Amino acid sequence: MPPPLTSSCSILRSTVRSLLIVFISIALAAIAHGYPIAGTYKGSAIQNGPDPSIIAVTGTDGLTHWYMYCTSGPISETDRTNGTLNSHLMLIYQSTDLINWTYVSDVFTKRPKWVGSSNLWAPDIQFFNGKYYLYYTAANAGSHGTKGSGGAIGVATSSSPAGPWTDSGAAVVELQMNRWVYDSHVVLDDYGPAPSGLRYIFYGSFVGGIHARKLSADGLHSDKTSDVAITTSERYEASYIRKHGGSYYLFSSAANCCNDDLTGYSIFVGRSATLLGPYTDREGISLLDSRAGGSPAISMNGNRWVGPGHNAALTDYAGQEWLVYAAVNRVDSFFVGGNFTKRTPMFDPLDWNNGWPTVRGGFWASEIVTDRPAAQPGQPNTYVTSYVVPDSPGVLIPELSDEFDGSKFTWTWAAGRVPATGTYGLTLNGTFSFTVQNADLFKDRNDASVLIEPVPASDYLVEARVYLPIAGDFTNHNYAQAGIVIYRDDNNYIKLVHVAINGTRQTEYAKETPTGQRYGNTIIGPPADWTYLRIAKRTNQSTGEETYTGYTTTQTDVNGQPVNWIHGGTWTHSLGTTAKIGLVSMSGTGYTAEFDYVRVSTVQP
Repeated sequence: MPPPLTSSCSILRSTVRSLLIVFISIALAAIAHGYPIAGTYKGSAIQNGPDPSIIAVTGTDGLTHWYMYCTSGPISETDRTNGTLNSHLMLIYQSTDLINWTYVSDVFTKRPKWVGSSNLWAPDIQFFNGKYYLYYTAANAGSHGTKGSGGAIGVATSSSPAGPWTDSGAAVVELQMNRWVYDSHVVLDDYGPAPSGLRYIFYGSFVGGIHARKLSADGLHSDKTSDVAITTSERYEASYIRKHGGSYYLFSSAANCCNDDLTGYSIFVGRSATLLGPYTDREGISLLDSRAGGSPAISMNGNRWVGPGHNAALTDYAGQEWLVYAAVNRVDSFFVGGNFTKRTPMFDPLDWNNGWPTVRGGFWASEIVTDRPAAQPGQPNTYVTSYVVPDSPGVLIPELSDEFDGSKFTWTWAAGRVPATGTYGLTLNGTFSFTVQNADLFKDRNDASVLIEPVPASDYLVEARVYLPIAGDFTNHNYAQAGIVIYRDDNNYIKLVHVAINGTRQTEYAKETPTGQRYGNTIIGPPADWTYLRIAKRTNQSTGEETYTGYTTTQTDVNGQPVNWIHGGTWTHSLGTTAKIGLVSMSGTGYTAEFDYVRVSTVQP
């Protein structure tokens, strides 16, 4: 009887900027000899492994055998036929140490008839009723001619985790209009107050959001009349439920999974006393809100790994929890000739801080060799948690800070793009008013005005309080936004803004470069009418590489000062000391942003 270790994940993603479908088929690489990298374990041949699902099974040899299942795709860069990358129909790998993995087989030798030519993604392995169930996404099971239509959830069963697998022959969750039916995860409601003992299947993605419904006792059907919305539309996918400390925790992923070296995919968490929610984040904001809640569990941290997302989790034999996810190596981010992003499977410790999960104490994806999972009974746990210290302001730099109280105003306009008279200026309330422009700063459209001032010569932290009164009423206001940028030129910048994305309101943390994918983004905390934004710039003294870490909050203390800053992702960039601190208000009409202050300081060591 296997331990209760299950998970799931998906590969269709959307750029938060435009919710374009990113169609990519990728999979876990076969490994004969593995190597650990700082608690992040991957094999020497592993190059691609999104959507990992994992289960532990006791073998006839008395050892625990770990089985991992991943989305269809090639095994490695050399997995080709006549130069063309192969695409296996979901792969199965096995390990006894969670480090060295061996390819076992594909789940299917041919597609089940009911899915047609559909791509098969996001396997979710389960064990109940004395057999193994593998739920998966048939991504193209319906027409994409209608927005959101397409996708269904299937299931195959086996008496062995290695197969062979027998498909049920029909959808467990059917094709639905205006909803992406992807990324299934099955959960037994046996935890917390008044458990039902029923199994539920979670599913969904950016179009339509994550939903849950009752699963039949035989595991082959779901009850559409029991369907419940779990998250708002246009924000989350890749649901995974973890039970901890008397609560259910929903892990889900946001932003673009597959954008090469600009992949900003990240994992966020909400908590609930009951399986079907409502799930709220650390600040008490619901994941169903238009200003969507969600506390970051992992994002990029400035090393080579970006886009960590679509996770599973396990508890090793020493009691340490581990997150299983995929990330992109930004220096080796796509397959040659394949035109899609490589996503490497990763393992890192999962820690709990004041009731909330974070990967590796908030340090997130690791790069150097540290401790290994206790993959077999009796193995020790040598991992010791230490928690990251967020960036905080040091000494204020008065000549670059502005309270917009009329005592001084030294800003200028970048690239000569001065907005129309009457659309900007100081107010009697001690703010800088800036009408949202029908203009943009995005790839080749660069007509938005940027109000600028110099950056300090050394590392610094910039903080602003920004007002953007877009109601959280689920109406479409694409893509009205206001916030701060670290701006070298129109094609080289870091941007942190409150932005309307269809019916949602989010804080987008973005990077643009002049080549490649050009633009990538991630998400931080939920915004409000007034939102505090912070970017900390540091320079790696050994490499000279610049890192920019984003933070947001909407909370203040009794003195009205911002508190409980939410630690977001870290972008690397080469902006230099000729960059400018900038303010933007753009990509829409009908709103006027206000900036209460901009404060520039040193960064606490």
